[in-house]
Amino acid sequence: MQMHDIRSVRLLVNMKSGLSWSFDALRAAVSEHWDVPGRQVTYQFCKSAEDGTSKALEAVSDGIDLVLVAGGDGTVNTIGCSLIGTDTTIGVIPSGSGNGFARHFGIPLGPDKAVRALADAKIKTIDVGKVNGRPFLVTCSMAWDASIVRSFEKSLVRGVLPYIFAGVNEFIQYKAQPVRVRIDDGDSVEYKDPIVFTVANLSQYGAGAVIAPSAQSDDGYLEGILALTRDLPQLLVNFPRLFDGSVDKIRELITFKFKKLSVERDHEADIQVDGELVASGQSIEIEVIPSALKVLVPVEGRDK
Repeated sequence: MQMHDIRSVRLLVNMKSGLSWSFDALRAAVSEHWDVPGRQVTYQFCKSAEDGTSKALEAVSDGIDLVLVAGGDGTVNTIGCSLIGTDTTIGVIPSGSGNGFARHFGIPLGPDKAVRALADAKIKTIDVGKVNGRPFLVTCSMAWDASIVRSFEKSLVRGVLPYIFAGVNEFIQYKAQPVRVRIDDGDSVEYKDPIVFTVANLSQYGAGAVIAPSAQSDDGYLEGILALTRDLPQLLVNFPRLFDGSVDKIRELITFKFKKLSVERDHEADIQVDGELVASGQSIEIEVIPSALKVLVPVEGRDK
């Protein structure tokens, strides 16, 4: 399907995701750039994750060609995961605090710019990650980088500075535990004290923090990024690299690509999945689902 084949569009809006504009402004932008002859545009609101899932599945059942999502990465995950393996495309109008999905693809921040860019976009099929049976579109994390979400969620302010404060707060109480890692069908390798252990399908944590600069959305692989506690001083020195796209220049980072990853830990601990904390046991299974989701990507965007 090409853009000119899109005949039905449903806009799903999460009004709780930190929208910095009114719905009327958003609707006006959609009306200007999307509501053209021969195309039907409808609107719905997501009142919860469960409601978003239900309405995304309803859109598929209704034969909707494109679901435009106005929300943050959590909402994008909810809607996107409901569209995996279907003929319905997802387009993202970023309105969250991190917007890692939108930033990866170069979707402008702000309703009018995003809606305009997507109106002249292309449809791209991307891979999706799956951790313990739960799909993710952007990243999942299993160490201190996961626990940061706990403190960040309590902050009334969004942005880089609150994220740093959340990291410091969680680091004070974080206790690293050994992990045994098996990549694809290789031998198991033990890391005694990982402080960072992220798996990336896309390049961004969000808020401009690029954890996996080389991550591609359609190469059939996920990317692992791991750092040990003993290397923390060098990691802190190189912290600015997280925001200038050169984090892959940090020698202390261990990176690898894979299709399937098995992780064994001594104790249960929460993991981060697209910005949400999720309970997890000692065993973690991660795999890539190739070519699983149709996404609207700006023609001039990254990874197009």
